[in-house]
This record gives sequence, C-alpha cells and structure tokens, in this order.
Amino acid sequence: MLDTILKHLEALVGFDTRNPPRAIDGGGIFAYIRDQLPGFRITLSDHGAGAVSLLAVRGSPQRLFNVHLDTVPDSPHWSADPFKLRVDGERAVGLGACDIKGAAAGLLAAAQATRGDAAFLFSSDEEANDARCVPAFLKGGYRFTEAIVAEPTGCEAVLAHRGISSVRLRFRGAAGHASGAGAMQANALHHAMRWGARALDYVQAQEHERFGGLTGLRFNVGRVEGGIKANVIAPEAEVRFGFRPLPSQDIDALHTRFGGFVEAGALERYEETFRGPPLPAGAVAAAEERRLQARDLADALGLPVGNAVDFWTEASLFSQAGLTALVFGPGDIAQAHTADEWVALDQLHAYADVVARVIDRPAPA
Repeated sequence: MLDTILKHLEALVGFDTRNPPRAIDGGGIFAYIRDQLPGFRITLSDHGAGAVSLLAVRGSPQRLFNVHLDTVPDSPHWSADPFKLRVDGERAVGLGACDIKGAAAGLLAAAQATRGDAAFLFSSDEEANDARCVPAFLKGGYRFTEAIVAEPTGCEAVLAHRGISSVRLRFRGAAGHASGAGAMQANALHHAMRWGARALDYVQAQEHERFGGLTGLRFNVGRVEGGIKANVIAPEAEVRFGFRPLPSQDIDALHTRFGGFVEAGALERYEETFRGPPLPAGAVAAAEERRLQARDLADALGLPVGNAVDFWTEASLFSQAGLTALVFGPGDIAQAHTADEWVALDQLHAYADVVARVIDRPAPA
C-alpha cells in the first residue's frame, strides 16, 4: 500500500492545518478525506474556532481509530516548502508527516484496501491546548468500546502516559520607587521568583516517584512577564507554567501544592488553562484495571507493546470516558515538531498494514 499511502500523504501535507492559527473549516482537508471514503457514513461537525471533526463509519464497528490533522506552525529553519511532501531515500518529509498526517494517510489507504467494519475520527484541534473535538464526540452517545489513537510511537502500543496541566499565575504588588525599604516585599516579580524557587525545589523532590517506567514530575516555567523598569517596583507579574504528572499523581492535589507556594497576599489569580488526564485515566486502582484492559487489547490485535511515554495524547480522554484506549502510530516523537519533520517509509507501511489487518480480522465468535 505504500504508493497509495504516499499519494494520500502528499495531499494531506499540502493542506495548511497549522494550529495556531487553526484557520480550518469543513472543506479543504476534510473534503479530501470524505472523497476518499466511499461507502462510509460521514458525520462532519464544526465545533467553532477551526475545531472540526469528521467521523467515518462503515458497518457496525466497536473499535474507533482516531487521528488529528492539525500541525504545529512551521519554523523558519525548514530547508524547503513544508507543504510539499518530499520522499528522500527512506523518509517522507513534510509538515505533519510524522505528527501525525502519516497515520491519517495510512487509515485512508487501509480503508480503501479492506471491506470490514471500520470507524475513523479525524480532528483538527489537538496541537494548541483547546480540545473541543474529542470531548464533543464523547458526549455524542456513540457506542464504541475501544479507541486506538494515532501518535508517533514507532508502531508500538503505548498503554500509559503522563497527564498535563497548564496554568496562568498572576501576582500582585504595589508600584513605587525601588529605593524604598519595602521594595523587596512589594515587588510582584519578587513574589514570582520566590514562588518559582519553591516550586522547583518541590519538583526536584519528586524524582523518586514512579509509575510504569516513568519517573518524577515534569515541570516547566514557559513564560514570565511583568515590571516596568529597574528602578520601579513591579506592581504585577504573570507566570505561565505547566506540569506533567504521573498517572499515580493527583492533578488537583498538585494545583493545591503549587498554589500554596505563593506568599500570603501576593496571589491575584491562579487559573488552570488546560487539563489533560493521564493514560490510563482514573484513580490508581481503576487506572491499573484500564491499563490491563489495554494490554489485553494490544495482545489480541498482535501489537507489540512499548514503554510508557512522557508526552500527552487524547487517548486519555477516551480512557476517562470509559473506553479501552491505547496509543499506536508510525514515526518517532523525536521527529515531531522539528524543521524538516519526517517519518520513515517502513513505519508508514507497517502502520497501514496493521490497520488493514485489524479491520479485516474475523469478529470474535
């Protein structure tokens, strides 16, 4: 199927689905996909702000394949047009080829090569912390019991990954001349820096925590803003930070902990701007049961099982909704979000071959 996969991938890469700005509607890439799936029942949903999903169903499947079509913005370091697929030796190079339009092309090729029951959910809002498509789908009452979510996993089934939370933290101070005796305590940026030192010390102390091959708590301060000039006490400051907990670490408890590092009277706002649960989702006992169910699914489908990963995926949303969910797709996360992003041709072929085999496998007696 490789020639067919590359034909589809060339077309998919050619559509500008960068997110942001997420200038995406129901035409373009979604019109192309719809045209490639004759015999499927198509449901196109516009969730606003460029968040569009397409559900394609043939027959009466219980298993759903999901893939997102949006990409990160291209960097200025691309060596050629990122929207024109290049096949370079054993690699396919193009924006989104690895993350994760290669899988979308594989789904289309597998659908065209098979006749069995199949369901595909294509979405456009995974890359910018504004998930609308999958949550809306999960509220729609569809009766799928299993979800296989495409992300770059080297064609191995991933059964566990970290959760994710992003936060906007605002500090208040009192403007004044920096020569004043109260400058140290009145400065909002000083409050932010002291908060940051406490948060970093706490994260460092979590290195001993473990779950399924993952260790520690991932934490990152991504942006700090505030202040006027060197001789003016900063009246306000804002910190954007994020953390990625283990499946065994409670996100709400971590928010309480991070919020508690702010000095009394210095907090103006603590706002979570995005949350994604870990995979598997749920309390520890429920999460372990879901992990075992996902392992059984991988074994039943003959998928090699890989290690847990640090990056977040929407498989956790399906898990949270009660579906047995795992992550499985072509490519390596190391190539995602990079200039001259690429995916190996053998990975594309292997992924589509697995999907075709799964679609056409006999139903259990």
